[in-house]
Amino acid sequence: MMYSFTSRCKTALKNTSLIAAMVFTSAVVFAQKESSKAKVIDPVNMDFTTKPGDDFMKYAGGVWLQNNPVPGKETRWGSFTILRDFNVKAVRQILEESAADKSAAAGSVKKRVGDFYTAAMDSATVEQQGFNPARPDFERAGSVKSTSEVLDEIINQRTKGIGSPLFGVFVGQDRKHPQTMAVQLSQGGTSLPDRDYYLKSDARTKKIQTAFNNYITTLFTLAGQPEDVAKQKAEVIFKLEKRLAQAQMSRVEMRDPYKTYNKFSVADFSKNTPSFNWASTLSKLNLGGQDSILVNAPAFFAVADSVLKNTPVNDWQTYLQWNVLKSAAPYLSKPFVDANFAFTQTLNGQKVQTPRWQRMSSLTDNTIGELLGQLYVEKHFKPSAKARMDEMIKNLIKAYEIRIKNLDWMSDVTKQKALDKLHAFTPKIGYPEKWKTYDGLEITNKTFYQNVRNAGQWTYNDMVSQLGKPVDKKRFGMTPPTVNAYYNPVNNEIVFPAGILQYPFFHPDADDAFNYGAIGAVIGHEISHGFDDSGSQYDKDGTLRNWWTAEDLAKFKERAKKLQEQFDAYTVLDTLHVNGKLTLGENIGDLGGLNAAYEAFKMTAQGKSNKKIDGFTPDQRFFLAWAQVWRANTLPETVAQLIITDPHSPSEYRTIGAPVNMDAWYKAFNVKPGDKLYKKPEDRVKIW
Repeated sequence: MMYSFTSRCKTALKNTSLIAAMVFTSAVVFAQKESSKAKVIDPVNMDFTTKPGDDFMKYAGGVWLQNNPVPGKETRWGSFTILRDFNVKAVRQILEESAADKSAAAGSVKKRVGDFYTAAMDSATVEQQGFNPARPDFERAGSVKSTSEVLDEIINQRTKGIGSPLFGVFVGQDRKHPQTMAVQLSQGGTSLPDRDYYLKSDARTKKIQTAFNNYITTLFTLAGQPEDVAKQKAEVIFKLEKRLAQAQMSRVEMRDPYKTYNKFSVADFSKNTPSFNWASTLSKLNLGGQDSILVNAPAFFAVADSVLKNTPVNDWQTYLQWNVLKSAAPYLSKPFVDANFAFTQTLNGQKVQTPRWQRMSSLTDNTIGELLGQLYVEKHFKPSAKARMDEMIKNLIKAYEIRIKNLDWMSDVTKQKALDKLHAFTPKIGYPEKWKTYDGLEITNKTFYQNVRNAGQWTYNDMVSQLGKPVDKKRFGMTPPTVNAYYNPVNNEIVFPAGILQYPFFHPDADDAFNYGAIGAVIGHEISHGFDDSGSQYDKDGTLRNWWTAEDLAKFKERAKKLQEQFDAYTVLDTLHVNGKLTLGENIGDLGGLNAAYEAFKMTAQGKSNKKIDGFTPDQRFFLAWAQVWRANTLPETVAQLIITDPHSPSEYRTIGAPVNMDAWYKAFNVKPGDKLYKKPEDRVKIW
């Protein structure tokens, strides 16, 4: 499990092909213009008719928000998307240069990256081939004759990189023994973004269910099925997936690392779920020889076992063919891609389909990101940025140390454990020390769909190869161009890809107030994940093991509950509210991170001064930098989807959620009783 700074959505992710990911298009000029000068906070973007204590997001960026509606091919538009747009265009340039380089040696990074992109952009060949690339898989899936053949096809699709039907399986660190890689099973089998889309019956959900039904029908029709048959198959799929959804744990429940840690011997788990015959199934998944497995939702697998045994084989044929179709659709001819986008529009409201070059640039990053990443960091990652990040991370850890020592609610015993964990953090910046070589992955400049399939199979085999080997703590969970960051509890590490180390998060020539309010808060956020409601259950070695006294843990939970209630009260859309339980970890990350960043900032010369820049005090610039990071316009359909699926709060509430609990914010902007955002001092939540 990783805890990221923002929701990570990229185009055409293999396992989320139904959902058009956030796609990022905009003016490179913006990023280049802003980063060419140190005026990183521009008053022109602010709305001075609004009191900061009434609407801090509007005050800090109201004019910008008014002048920057969501573009047609986007679902939201703000600082993240602008930087992601800058990066995807930088990636495009690299890809086009690589594709055009006829002198690139066979097997070289540039040749392989260029070939993948060339094939991906060869739309003429893609259109000519139509459904043919996926047809053999589709026909094979429709030919299963028994329950054992159904299970074999589920295994085949998984190992061949086609899809993930019925359940999830992966190799990852054992949370209670993080030095060991273990086989882990997870609930799954559904296509919609969350189980709620199957279980609710409000108008918004019904509209999505109807669009889903139409999408299934369209894909089966495009695959050559009569429309009446396709409609019947859509009903079969929804009914089967709804049964699986009813058995799934909620996203809030899935945040509990103890509830989702269930170790079984392979023999015992097979007794509970005999239809799967796990010894045989794991062997066919190339995961044999294990005496135990970890299962995140045992109750789900009991239902899945019943569904596997009792569902007619004809229905399984339909379901398995559907898994082929939904996985393949983004990579086939235009009718399939258009059908995929039409369904996406209902989910997130995106008005215009993302251009092919952008989808394929993102796909290249998602698929062979550590080949592409080598070319990206050569051009776009400066050693000076890493050096500045090293310095800021040290300062943030020092600030966190001070804050832990000064906590008035925690005992000395628990403080020492917290400090031990803090000092054991491993920072990783920019890109991995050792790049993946993708040995054995066949890429040509002619066969786009086959390249995608080959990459899916290679990725599965790469994951399987980690079993039985020492944990590789040098690996990155995100590619270098990614605009994001994360905390990994089992490695107790904080990771910052090269992509985020640019304006508006970081600027080498900016004042400390800006950099600490922006990238400093990102660093602090990731550190805070080690101490949020979930991450705090792991010790300094990354082991899921309690290190709290009972009294201190009760106090922590009491304070966290107040933060949960604060966010529960925020209304987002119509009657939709922020889910304070789902977003609690990220909200603790923001609150702890911004407080720690402010503490570190106050250690700097600027932090100790009152010298104004562009009319703003250092403290004001610190908080304005934070608000600038989160300024964004978002489509209502996307808002509604993210409330269900995203553990991060909406941007407008991330803007204010932490500052309204910080005395320094009130002082900086003279926020008084009567202002809409005012909280009494005794009501301000203080955790870390």
